[in-house]
Amino acid sequence: MSILLSPLNIKNITLKNRIVVSPMCQYSAEDGYANDWHLVHLGSRAIGGSALIIQEATAISPAGRISPGDLGIWSDGHIPVLKRITSFIRQNGAVAGIQLAHAGRKASFDLPWNGGKQIKEIDGGWKAEAPSAIPFHDHDEAPIALTVNDIEKIKSDFRAATLRSIEAGYQVIEIHAAHGYLFHQFFSPLSNLRTDEYGGSFENRIRLLLEVIVLVREVWTTEKPLFVRISATDWAENGWSPEDAVKLSAILKTKGVDLIDCSSGGNIHYQEIPLFPGYQVQFSDAIRKETGILTGAVGLITTAKQAEDILQEGKADLIMLARELLRDPYFPLHAAFELDDEIKWPDQYVRAKPRKKS
Repeated sequence: MSILLSPLNIKNITLKNRIVVSPMCQYSAEDGYANDWHLVHLGSRAIGGSALIIQEATAISPAGRISPGDLGIWSDGHIPVLKRITSFIRQNGAVAGIQLAHAGRKASFDLPWNGGKQIKEIDGGWKAEAPSAIPFHDHDEAPIALTVNDIEKIKSDFRAATLRSIEAGYQVIEIHAAHGYLFHQFFSPLSNLRTDEYGGSFENRIRLLLEVIVLVREVWTTEKPLFVRISATDWAENGWSPEDAVKLSAILKTKGVDLIDCSSGGNIHYQEIPLFPGYQVQFSDAIRKETGILTGAVGLITTAKQAEDILQEGKADLIMLARELLRDPYFPLHAAFELDDEIKWPDQYVRAKPRKKS
């Protein structure tokens, strides 16, 4: 049997294989509410054989949305439709996960297909919040620098979102601390110029995430898997570095985090990313080897053989697929054929299952 299609136990869940639907914003919600698009989008990946379906960045407050189309979990009213989605995912043999997020200074931007530019308050947007009053682009409106009281509110919002996630039926929570969103903004000295207990030293810049993890773990018991997605580098001089990412991951392991979802970039508009197949696997490899924590690899992973090789070489424990699963929701079913392995097909689709190569 391939490693890619072999099971993995993490706390109180068993993943039937190592293929994970990476959180991908759909920009299709209204006032944070999920709809049929989200049910079909996420549900089809469950039917397609992925083991863990992690829902897109889901805002813990209205101000934490990237765009007006983001999903939210700041209201009890959001729960019923989300529960319908998690129920469908589980009925089809997959595990339902949610990524809890706050966009920080990258909030109040238009939908990508409308140009993706910042929506100013005068045009119906909202004021972004950030560690420091530094805009992402020079021409953007500067965000509000968070006060300590504001930070306390954000912490309580993450705890409340966790309680709603439990009610909605999620089995895995991932905290989004990557891609230039709020936690990443605190991590990086390029976006965090604070002089209080949340700025300056490495320990101060990671403080908010650690405090949120404590609050989340109070209600999300230690038996349940908790992931954190990080950007392992800013890809910019004097910014957050791979060495910082390893150091943070080692600390997160001691705080009850079960897996680091290893991405990169997104915090600085002038980043220089050398793109090539599997370009971020180096980070999951280094963090896994240097800290012993489970890792997920993501980024230009497009074939079953490539994914299998990453696992065979011990560079990650899970393969987080994004765009490839947009192109092919049934990637896991096709991967079994490519690797000459077995995977359970939905009963309704068995008559279309190809014969094994050998």
